[in-house]
Amino acid sequence: MALMRIPATFMRGGTSKAVVFKRRDLPVDPKDWDAIFLAVMGSPDPSGRQLDGMGGGISSLSKICVVGPSSRPDADLDYTFAQVSVRSASVDYSGNCGNMSSAMGPFAADEGLVDVPANGEVMVRVHNTNTNKVIHARFTMTDGVAEVAGDLAIDGVSGTGAPIKLEFRDPGGSKTGRLLPTGKPLDLLDVQGLGAVEASMVDAANPCVFVPAAALGKRGDELPQDLEADAEFLSRMEAIRCAASVAMGLSSSPAQAATIPSVPKVAMIAAPIDAPTLSGSLKAADYDIGVRMISVGQPHRAVPITGAVCLGVAVRVPGSLPARLATASERPIRIAQPSGVVVVDAKVILAADGPATAEYGAVYRTARRLFEGVVCFRPVSASHQGAADDRVAVAE
Repeated sequence: MALMRIPATFMRGGTSKAVVFKRRDLPVDPKDWDAIFLAVMGSPDPSGRQLDGMGGGISSLSKICVVGPSSRPDADLDYTFAQVSVRSASVDYSGNCGNMSSAMGPFAADEGLVDVPANGEVMVRVHNTNTNKVIHARFTMTDGVAEVAGDLAIDGVSGTGAPIKLEFRDPGGSKTGRLLPTGKPLDLLDVQGLGAVEASMVDAANPCVFVPAAALGKRGDELPQDLEADAEFLSRMEAIRCAASVAMGLSSSPAQAATIPSVPKVAMIAAPIDAPTLSGSLKAADYDIGVRMISVGQPHRAVPITGAVCLGVAVRVPGSLPARLATASERPIRIAQPSGVVVVDAKVILAADGPATAEYGAVYRTARRLFEGVVCFRPVSASHQGAADDRVAVAE
């Protein structure tokens, strides 16, 4: 059977990589996307390497982005994110990827999907359909293309690049409708096998649950390979995640929560201590709060950007666990993660007669296209075969 081919671009955004499709090049019905995305990534792969596809064997390298015309007047484009499972035949659309969000504005500008000046700083309003939130992406254009050369270095990525400022506008309630889904900045979660665990459940950019490292018998500075080797720790974190999912109203039971692996994200946090990184070490004075985040069952090498934004917002909420442990005051918040430090900022409005609301969360990233052309994959069923030229049916 002949290979199928779809125009695509492979891009890095922050510390993630994804295959980026234009909406018009995919089947009209999104229900037909999953089989294509799985085949493109090389999933499911019991060996966990995705050698027969574009995936890299870990969650941050097994991603798909779809870009198309905006469906709302306050945005310039629509962007849908898909997290493709490495080992199972699962495609999750329940959350956004902040790292790949940084690549969407430059991609759209380079492809002529948005009208921006040929030179100077521009702002593209990106509507993420997963969370129904708008992200303002600010970057520089040079001679009609998005600038890639610059002096911004981000931990986890070698070299430097042109800065892209992402402003997650009104990020609260991305999935639950409220910044604090339980109405409180701090709760006691009843977790199977652990009992009562202090937790802060916050929904900003993506829903997250934050628990103290000490509650899990950890310091909070463990490296990913050490956490990956600790099956009991991963099991406890998944139990916490599932309990939080129910408490946040994202699922009706822990069993149902287990079928929605990407939200909420679960993280253990800790006050600053001298800590190792994947490439060196940090002093306690170098950062304001430490985090180790789990996504789709895997410890992250670099905290997801939506997770970092959510943590930054949580630090600004009085009474929350992150606010208790962080040393930051009004300055931008330095978050330590296995790859180093990421700096975020956030503004939370505390109304005397209403719930707390997040005005914005902001972070700087770099991005660039890695290659462009067509992605080739083996069709998985007759329903996904296209015309004689092996292309899929597409939307106009």
